[in-house]
Parts: sequence; structure tokens; C-alpha cells
Amino acid sequence: MYYGKVEICGVNTSKLKNLSDDEKAQLLARMKNGDSQAREELINGNLRLVLSIIQRFAARGENMDDLFQVGCIGLIKAVDNFNTDLDVKFSTYAVPMIIGEVRRYLRDNNTIRVSRSVRDLAYKTLQIKEMLSLRSSEEPSIDMILKELQASGVEVTREDVVNALESIMEPISLFEPVFNSDGGSDSLFLMDQICDDGCTDEMWIETLAINDALKNLNSREKGIINKRFYEGRTQMEIAAEIGISQAQVSRLEKSALEKIKKQI
Repeated sequence: MYYGKVEICGVNTSKLKNLSDDEKAQLLARMKNGDSQAREELINGNLRLVLSIIQRFAARGENMDDLFQVGCIGLIKAVDNFNTDLDVKFSTYAVPMIIGEVRRYLRDNNTIRVSRSVRDLAYKTLQIKEMLSLRSSEEPSIDMILKELQASGVEVTREDVVNALESIMEPISLFEPVFNSDGGSDSLFLMDQICDDGCTDEMWIETLAINDALKNLNSREKGIINKRFYEGRTQMEIAAEIGISQAQVSRLEKSALEKIKKQI
């Protein structure tokens, strides 16, 4: 799909205006003098900017109409709050505003629910992170962000900041591709990069031995072992289900375990 040639929110994106820097400056000057028509023209003339930004989030599977509308809210906020006295291009100011609005929407609609206080701390942390990044042109550390938060009167610990940032991260599928070859046959997925330290060769061999030993049990013994150790049922529950006493279940279970131990 080419978003430059489709209808999004009833807008034919192939006909979106593309204002020059001079045109934006003129419209901003008119808007500052109370010209509401200039404000509308400025918003309409920057919809292509919104379109280009929301395409960054296309892989998330969100409805593009929804993202476009949210991006437009960010654009409107940028138009209404832009300071013409500063020597900054409008797009330089508008882009992070639009991205921030989209990100807030995605976080608030996350499938994992996070408490409001934690989410508010995360938003404040991100704002300070962006401010520090613009100030030094470098990625700020957690300690730098923490220091700025505490200076602004927020009583938090380093752990609070880390947990808040982690709480708003988008869940990633284990089948998310991290590398694709030209042919697509040698794709590398996230799950391929995750190891399980608990799954050792010894455990693997032991599991095979147990499965092999289970084959030598009779059907009643297999059923009891399965219900007890794989389904987590009690002896009383098993006894009631198969119609024997709890003492009989206990004897059968003990006998089956002895057979497994001998086999292993």
C-alpha cells in the first residue's frame, strides 16, 4: 500500500499541499495577528508531514486512520504553541510534537495496563529525556534524567525511573524478525536470539529418560502420574474421578514412581 495515493480519514493524500518554509513563515505571522484562516491553511499544509511520521508506526498493525487523526492532534498543538520569536523551523518543532502524540496514544492503548501514576512518571521522564537530548545532542543516561526529575521536585528513585520506562514499552512478538536475507529464507527472529540457561543437556537427557520410562507404565498408572504431576490434581480429586479410594491412588502413584526411578 502506498500512503501517498490512498484515502486516510477521507483525505486524498495524493492531493495534500506541501508548503515551503517561506509560506509557513507568512502563515504563522498572519496567525499571530489573529487570522484564523491562516491557522487552517497552516494545518492543512502540514498534513503531509503527519502522513510521513505515522508511516514509521505502520509495522505495529494499528489502524492508519486512527494514527493519522492522532498525528493531526499533535500538529494542531504544534501550530497553536509554536513561538515565532525563536529562530527554529516550524517542522523542527512540529515533528517531536506529532511523534509524542502518537506515542502517547499507543501507550494509552497498550494491551498491558499500567497504573496512571507510573504512566505519568514515564511521560515526564520522556519529556526530560527529549529536553536533555536537545540540549546536549547526546542520549542522556538514567542518572542524568533522575537528577533532573529530582531537581524539579519529583521524589523518585533510579529504580522508579527504570520501571516506569519499561512499563510503557510495546510488547514485542518472539516472531519479530530482526534480520531478513534477500531471499527471505534465512530470516532471523527474536526468539532465535533468546537462550534458556535452565535448559541444559542434562535436563534434556533426563526428560527423554522420564518420557521413555512412562511408556512402560500401564494405562491407570500413566493416568495418575499425568493428573498428579502435569495437571496438578490432588489424590482425592483423582480418586473421585476414577472411582477408587485415595489410599489406592496413593499406592498406584508410589508404585509408578518406583518403576520410573528403576528405569532411569
